[in-house]
Amino acid sequence: MSDSSRDTAQGAGWGSTEPGAYKQLMPDHVEKLSWLSPRTLWAARNGVLASWFGDPTGRTRSRWVASRQAAGAPADKVIRRAVTDRFSFMVIGDTGEGDDSQYAVVPGFLKASQGTEFAVIASDVIYPVGSADDYGSKFFRPYQDYPAPIYAIPGNHDWYEDLGAFMRVFCADTLPLAREPRPRPFSRGWWRALLWHRPRPADEQRLTAARALRSAPGQQAVQPGPYWAIDAGPVRIVGLDTGLLGTIDAEQGAWLREVSRGPRPKILITGSPLYVDGEHHPCAIEGGGTVDDIVRDPEHHYVAAIGGDIHNYQRYPVDVDGRTVQYVVAGGGGAFMHATHTIPRVSVAGVTERDFRCYPLRGDSLAFYSRLYGRRLRLRRFFTLTEAEATAVVAERLGVEPARKPGPDARITRRSRLVASLLGTGGRPDRTSRFRLPVRKVYTQLFSPGSATYSPPFFKCFLRLDVAPEAVRLRCFAATGNRPQEIDPPVEDEIVIPLK
Repeated sequence: MSDSSRDTAQGAGWGSTEPGAYKQLMPDHVEKLSWLSPRTLWAARNGVLASWFGDPTGRTRSRWVASRQAAGAPADKVIRRAVTDRFSFMVIGDTGEGDDSQYAVVPGFLKASQGTEFAVIASDVIYPVGSADDYGSKFFRPYQDYPAPIYAIPGNHDWYEDLGAFMRVFCADTLPLAREPRPRPFSRGWWRALLWHRPRPADEQRLTAARALRSAPGQQAVQPGPYWAIDAGPVRIVGLDTGLLGTIDAEQGAWLREVSRGPRPKILITGSPLYVDGEHHPCAIEGGGTVDDIVRDPEHHYVAAIGGDIHNYQRYPVDVDGRTVQYVVAGGGGAFMHATHTIPRVSVAGVTERDFRCYPLRGDSLAFYSRLYGRRLRLRRFFTLTEAEATAVVAERLGVEPARKPGPDARITRRSRLVASLLGTGGRPDRTSRFRLPVRKVYTQLFSPGSATYSPPFFKCFLRLDVAPEAVRLRCFAATGNRPQEIDPPVEDEIVIPLK
């Protein structure tokens, strides 16, 4: 097995290494996705409008579900797969940028996924707005050689066009929804409808050609809607749609309570994680209660809750009344990297730094962002930290033992301390300044590392879960964009989760 980032800097992808072959899989022309583009921001305005004028996601979702049931989808929304008691499946989150950061994951994903029964995309299949015209280069092409079915949970970006393209691709070509009556003039709903981004007509020939890339019988999967459950072997996998704003409508909440009943071990996969960046986000359900209330109920027997949306890997083993539930963030499958160096020293729900895991390591994250800022601000000599310098200063600021030793030559200087401070090392990602500017937005949107503008390591990741009657083995694999990690994807984290 190859070195991981916890073993060596070379295992993390630093140093002079051979570039990967992933570019051979990419289209000849890749349109760079810029999160600073006014065009992109305007197209993705529905999330802001929903927070200002009310979120229509629950009502729209209910209409999609009703249309699927009218077409014959099972009322309980359970997919029953005939597999043995020992099988494997993949989870990959936030995939669809369509550029280097997505395609760099593909060779390792195909290697590590050999023998798996199916895969699940957890959140944001397509960026920036879930358009049907983007599915060719951002879904069908990159995963054309994965031989098994792929199911998906939509993320907020998939909802920016009211989920129309997602439903067409994953839910048996569902017909478009009829437009709702216009709200009363000058009401909140009227303003929202006036400004709402609507899907543009799909290029049908383009979509048909794209579908041909994954047309083998073994690749086909039809799911009953944007949320679903899969019964496979000894476990039930529950997929939950957290919509535009990370909340659950009452109808989906009632279904979740019903499908969670019984002693069968369950794994939750959601669009948004329940524990992330050292904090608990239980996910409210309209009408009362939270998703985490359901996960924590011992009668439901959840053993893990995996969420996308945040573009890195994190794991929190939380003790719940004497049993451990593994809460996992798994959104590192293809979009720009969210920082981990901004995660404070972890102390949440009894989980400490000794138990917490993340990828990339905080030191690698800080080194990555220091190089990014150095390039963007043309201050390379000031901002750029080596991986050893970054690892050492992170350990000092957080008062933690680094997962990878920085080496005897690593020096902590006034400059490295200042850069670490400016880049928010160990600061809470949601903490705001007196000017109300969230730290996470500064690091990951204002200066988001568009993959076309930087070189490996990309610090991407994906999961493989091997299920047996007695336990689930969860492994987080890394993808850096370098050849050694393509040939033998390193395991960055591994945990065996008992089912009994």
